[in-house]
Amino acid sequence: MNAYRSFIVITFLFFFGGTLGWFLELFYRRFLSPANPKRQWLNPGFLTGPCLPLYGFGVVVLYVLSLSEACFTRFDSGGILHYLLMFVVMALAMTLIEYIAGIVFIKGMNLKLWDYSKEWGNIKGIICPKFTVIWGLLSASYYFFLFPPVNRLVVWFTENPWFSFVVGIFLGVFAIDFAFSMHLGTKLRKAAKEFDQKATLDMQKFQSFLRENKLSKFFTPHDDRYLLTPRLDRLEQFIRRSPDRVKD
Repeated sequence: MNAYRSFIVITFLFFFGGTLGWFLELFYRRFLSPANPKRQWLNPGFLTGPCLPLYGFGVVVLYVLSLSEACFTRFDSGGILHYLLMFVVMALAMTLIEYIAGIVFIKGMNLKLWDYSKEWGNIKGIICPKFTVIWGLLSASYYFFLFPPVNRLVVWFTENPWFSFVVGIFLGVFAIDFAFSMHLGTKLRKAAKEFDQKATLDMQKFQSFLRENKLSKFFTPHDDRYLLTPRLDRLEQFIRRSPDRVKD
């Protein structure tokens, strides 16, 4: 497989994982998340569209690890030990991706996209043993149920290069969405720092706040109407009520 086709495959896996993860998070936050006690439908992502990059990168990594199964069978070619080892590695890889993503947004954007601070053994509220186990279960589900059909699709893509046009459209839309969301995120960070230099916004609680005050809609989670006068006073009240701070 040449570099161009490899790029197309990686891009497809990224968007497949990002979209699937978006729907998983959508229903989790609607029905199970303690940060959404009113059970509102909240856009689970930082982006406007239905894509969570964390899951996108995760599926790319899981796909590579699934292809590398032979490396794990060396430890136990006849039993299930190699599966357990592979799923542990997958869970740790997903936890590492989650940690990096959390740090980037907290340090770079003063945004906390999720909060595990009440979970046992958490590190900075970004990762915790409970969700590492959940990542392991999701990884096992991916390997047994999704990897075979996804791998067949990848083979089909390599034999039908015209599909790269469709992937290119998705990539273009994603790039525009990413730039737009980062721009509004930067404006929000600037406004927040004017009220509190070390304020960190919990994105789930912030979206609930915006919906309650009719300052955003489901597919416009970063509508900048909350940055306009006279709504800044409500934004300031929300920020000052938040106990979270960026730690040096």
